[in-house]
Amino acid sequence: MEKATNTVDPAEVAKFEAMAAEWWDPNGKFRPLHMLNPCRLDYITGQIAAQFGRDLKAPRPFEGLRILDIGCGGGLLSEPMARLGAEVTGADAAERNIPVARLHAEQSGLGIDYRHTTAEAIAAAGESYDVVLNMEVIEHVADPQGFATTCHDLLKPGGLMICSTLNRNAKSYLMAIIGAEHVMRWLPRGTHDWTRFITPDELYVLIRTAGLDPVDRKGMVFNPVSWRWSLSDRDLSVNYVTASIRR
Repeated sequence: MEKATNTVDPAEVAKFEAMAAEWWDPNGKFRPLHMLNPCRLDYITGQIAAQFGRDLKAPRPFEGLRILDIGCGGGLLSEPMARLGAEVTGADAAERNIPVARLHAEQSGLGIDYRHTTAEAIAAAGESYDVVLNMEVIEHVADPQGFATTCHDLLKPGGLMICSTLNRNAKSYLMAIIGAEHVMRWLPRGTHDWTRFITPDELYVLIRTAGLDPVDRKGMVFNPVSWRWSLSDRDLSVNYVTASIRR
């Protein structure tokens, strides 16, 4: 399978570099991710435990697993994976994110291999992982199919990719663009480009074409009354997450 050379979009990287210092501020520009994180972690940990036969009640259930967090930002997912015992590599194309992530991990007493690099560069070096976390990244890359193929190449046979993104429809435009960026001002205007959002069926085509087998997908739904996110088997209308296995 032909490898993509570089799927990074410099304009998209620049958006997140501008916000790098605020990664760990729960009331800052990344407030939506802090709110979403428990829901994301619920899905991620459940899928990893099911795929690798791990007991989440154990002290370090992911001991012995290598996990790559692509687009790691400040480490909001990398750190919980490390606490669960995994050997974690956090990669981000936005250079300013890495010192923030490293400092916070050091202050938290966690050993995480943070790198300013791309998924393609790691794959070209011949590295492989049990799990690839590809969370809210694919809608920002220049070549989604090439990126999905690179994620396949980074996985060991039987490895697991968790991929989340945003659906493309009128509701997602209203919620993710108008609501989150213009009304609630949770994110700076222009953070997302609605035309890059990917429908669940489109994502499944990308995943299958890359050589991965989709095994699960769920919606992540925000409840404005409880002010919390939860997983849904049926509502994939805005945010959703998928699990797939390398053949």
